[in-house]
Amino acid sequence: MWQQENAFESSAQHDDRLGGGKNLDSILRIPVTIQVVLGSATMPVANLMKLGRGAIVPLDHRVGEPVDVVVNGRIIARGEVVVVEDDNSRFGISLTEIVGPPTNDING
Repeated sequence: MWQQENAFESSAQHDDRLGGGKNLDSILRIPVTIQVVLGSATMPVANLMKLGRGAIVPLDHRVGEPVDVVVNGRIIARGEVVVVEDDNSRFGISLTEIVGPPTNDING
């Protein structure tokens, strides 16, 4: 795992990796999907078919454990669920850990 201060490279390193800064602005505007994974569960289809309104599905994460922040299918961080200060009807994530790229990723 990266330390947070090492997770962000300098502008010069970033520009060099992206071809000397050409089209950098276009790349930085590419939208990505961010998901926060609270937990997951596995069950047989027969049990899934029996679920109805009010059913509770236990998840593999416990209360107080960090949730995963996923971008385009890859975990990039972990954090705690918080209530957004300016709008207490919305949730947010307070990042507690930045996750580095997998060591076996040939593209990363």
